Amino acid sequence: MKKPDSNIINYPVALAADSSLARVLAAIDRANSADPRRETMDGESLPKELAYSIRMSQWLFRLEEQPSDLAQIACRAQHIERWTIPRDEYPEGRSGYYRWRQACGLFHGERAAELMAENGYSEQDCAAIKSILSKKQIKQNAVTQVMENAACLVFLQRYLEPFYREHTDYDPEKWIHIITRTWDKMSERGHKLALSMLDELPEHLQVLLKQALMH
Repeated sequence: MKKPDSNIINYPVALAADSSLARVLAAIDRANSADPRRETMDGESLPKELAYSIRMSQWLFRLEEQPSDLAQIACRAQHIERWTIPRDEYPEGRSGYYRWRQACGLFHGERAAELMAENGYSEQDCAAIKSILSKKQIKQNAVTQVMENAACLVFLQRYLEPFYREHTDYDPEKWIHIITRTWDKMSERGHKLALSMLDELPEHLQVLLKQALMH
């Protein structure tokens, strides 16, 4: 496995190794490298949340040529140490799911802010990352929106197929609801990139997305 403190993303621009941003990203990678769950990425077995964070960063740089520090940190930390807050500790159903998601957002924001403070970021920036990761203003905050674009693109590209296989009990209307909710969270830029990768998806998912977008 690649060392978690190395530059595991092929950035379009080089990061200074001793910069606050580089140190925070490395700290997030080290934290996510403790995930006991594994996932294969490009033929390599990685801790699940480390793999997820890499995918988030990769999509971020397709969304923006020069993303801000806050955008890079938010995307890398969106699921930081999420395995420590198991979904099954919350009630089943929609209400329990949203309670879990809210708890995750608060936790991720606190952890990211903690690592930022340790590496020289201001109180204002730390407060901003908490707000971004809470996702309370997706359409009003540009950084929150670009992070959500990345999250939706990661879901569609990598996680929709296994999610589809896990939920064979869902009827077509349920799937249309899931896809349209995902679509509504994205901006026009996110939509453009999602459509550009449509041909990469399995045929049945292409049909599903096209059906959802017709509603």
